[in-house]
Amino acid sequence: MIHQYKLGGYNIVLDICSGSVHVVDDIAYDIIALYESKAKDEILSEMEEKYLSLDGVTREDILDCFEQVEELKESGKLFTPDTFEPMAPKLKAKTSGVIKALCMHIAHTCNLNCEYCFASQGKYHGERAVMSFEVGKRALDFLVENSGTRHNLEVDFFGGEPLMNFDVVKRLVEYARSIEKEKKKNFRFTLTTNGILIDDDVIEFCNKEMSNVVLSLDGRKEIHDRYRVDYAGNGSWERIVPKFQKLVEARGGKNYYMRGTFTHANPDFLEDIKVMLDLGFNELSMEPVVCAPDDPSALTEEDKAIVFEQYEKLAELMIERDKAGKPFTFYHYMIDLSGGPCIYKRISGCGSGTEYMAVTPWGDLYPCHQFVGDEKFLLGNIYDGVTNTEIQNDFESCNVYARPDCKDCWAKLYCSGGCAANAYHATGSVRGIYKYGCDLFKKRMECAIMVAVARAFGYES
Repeated sequence: MIHQYKLGGYNIVLDICSGSVHVVDDIAYDIIALYESKAKDEILSEMEEKYLSLDGVTREDILDCFEQVEELKESGKLFTPDTFEPMAPKLKAKTSGVIKALCMHIAHTCNLNCEYCFASQGKYHGERAVMSFEVGKRALDFLVENSGTRHNLEVDFFGGEPLMNFDVVKRLVEYARSIEKEKKKNFRFTLTTNGILIDDDVIEFCNKEMSNVVLSLDGRKEIHDRYRVDYAGNGSWERIVPKFQKLVEARGGKNYYMRGTFTHANPDFLEDIKVMLDLGFNELSMEPVVCAPDDPSALTEEDKAIVFEQYEKLAELMIERDKAGKPFTFYHYMIDLSGGPCIYKRISGCGSGTEYMAVTPWGDLYPCHQFVGDEKFLLGNIYDGVTNTEIQNDFESCNVYARPDCKDCWAKLYCSGGCAANAYHATGSVRGIYKYGCDLFKKRMECAIMVAVARAFGYES
């Protein structure tokens, strides 16, 4: 499978199943586009008609270009057949029953009242609650007991707002550290926060114990304060930005993410990214809102063209800042063209419901945080383990080849089938697709690859 596009002055050709990325001239680009549908003589004739009138182009040049395309095919770097489908169930089975990560819902409550919150203002359509130390301790033991031979284990303290239960967070980290050596495990912790309760104690603790900290900021003050308000309706921008700046400075500007959400109110999200950069933040992520289609904040079809343009302009900005010696990271543009995820990850995706689970304050297990509160997806609990094997089996078999709509998609080995939760909420099935999200992902990926190409070429174009 081939995908071709032009962006940033480059002609880019992706050979999906080999993972090869080619940057080619116009003649090669056109030959590749016709290669599988027309005979050699027809292609050469069309290329001569189109290019021989150009200065310096000869028949020998065109023939040489065609032969180079043939050589790339013979070497397995163009038009590579898809041989991965039979591997999909086998790869997933290799890690069956092994859990490597937990999203611990340390607090089903929040001190903000964000209108677009997928978690129903942090309480997940249920009662407000905080996780006790005893439940959290058992969750960590459950993770260790079900992690097999894995050494590195991931734990994300999530909410709601986890800092509303900060003492328990600290005690749980202390407990995890106390058993690492005995259990031959290494815990990597992440904390996601809206910033309201950040103080010197939080900063010191996070810098010592958290591998990463995710900080919620939507960019421009007027955009952020439109949705991210407290229960009195007051915006939070002024309260949190100085705290975020202090935390990031104390971390040396590393191992954090400013995580924003863009909605129908700001499809021009690049302006929010620019504000974050001006505030001194360089590790950035802006995510499309997840909400019901009839929600006022939902992105519309009319917004899509604006968002596409923003992704392209974001790529241009990244290149400009690279050249100026002021680089920044955008989460969705992080791509390794020389290696990247192994074929297991490319086929299997995030591992929700199998390798990764969410734990509620009372110890129930769900496939991920976006399913919490939906009883259909209750997997079991940290005491009895997974008892709803039917649901887990559904997630275990949910690879990119299990989604019919992904069959002919060029991006399938980049997105691994996309988010199961978004698919379910859009179609009623974890094997469906969230088409709007697919469209945004494909545009992001084209832009990300273009930025990587520009960096590899040293900005010659």
